[in-house]
Amino acid sequence: MNNKVKKRMKTLPIASALALCCFLSGFSLNALSQSANYPSKPIRLLIPFAPAGGADVTVRPIIQKLSDILGQSIIYENRGGAGGILAGDLVAKAIPDGYTLLLGAVSVMTVSVNLMKKPPFDPVNDFSAITKIADVPSLLAANSTFAPRTVKQIVEYAQSNPGKLVWGVSGMGSAGHLAMERFRLDQKLNVIQILYKGAGPGTLALLSNETQIMYGNPGVFLPHIKSGRLRAVATASSQRMNLMPDLPTFGEMGYAGYENGSWYGLIAPAHTSKKIINQLYSTTNKILHDPDILSHLQREGAIASGNTPEQFSQEIKREFLLAGKIIKAADIHL
Repeated sequence: MNNKVKKRMKTLPIASALALCCFLSGFSLNALSQSANYPSKPIRLLIPFAPAGGADVTVRPIIQKLSDILGQSIIYENRGGAGGILAGDLVAKAIPDGYTLLLGAVSVMTVSVNLMKKPPFDPVNDFSAITKIADVPSLLAANSTFAPRTVKQIVEYAQSNPGKLVWGVSGMGSAGHLAMERFRLDQKLNVIQILYKGAGPGTLALLSNETQIMYGNPGVFLPHIKSGRLRAVATASSQRMNLMPDLPTFGEMGYAGYENGSWYGLIAPAHTSKKIINQLYSTTNKILHDPDILSHLQREGAIASGNTPEQFSQEIKREFLLAGKIIKAADIHL
């Protein structure tokens, strides 16, 4: 009991003091009971993207296995829009009892909050990091009818045809948005940029030739690349992906330094008990060592992580500060 409470109790009648003690004790025991029995009811997981995007493709099987092990349903709720801010705000303001979680990602935790003058939450102080699930290098894909086939040819086309190249973006503040802006500025390109609420709607636009190129997760594009409706141009990773060993990197095409991608991780509201955080971390970490899950992630071009809550928290802080520097240097605004 802290000093303020002790002083307050000295001024209370005996009956009131006893009542206050019972209340505080009951509150503490209730919190301990919730942690001990966690989870005792379904968990709500907010996804800061529209359905059928990279998050769904990559994370759903992992969340299903997490649900099976915990013995409770995990309600998978897509809340796209505003670069993930809508979903992030709901979780930041939720009761920190472990029953409302966020699928953290680059957009909501590092980029979108840097694009707003007064973001509704602090990505470092308003959340408790649990663990990063996976890293996913970005892939540049094009509609199969788009003539330029290499990064150099796309740059030359955009420079020769200012205002004609239509570049889709899977949401304001997404990893692809920041990567596109940086590349556009560096190469001095005049392009048309169309924003979507997620990779799902963005991919549909790319398939219908509403846009001509787009950054996204390999797992989103792969079925359409296999069918021939989309074409992979380059991977924005430091080395070639095992998933597509014949696909060159940006660096191999003469554009070094453009490595970028997405990541996904579990996030809880700030002040969630350490016992719940550690339970979710340890369970998810075990899942990420499951051979079936590892095979799934490899098929989607993702790399399993499973870092500790402390490591994940520090990583979010570093990326938040780095994204702020890039956004300021590129003068990017909502």
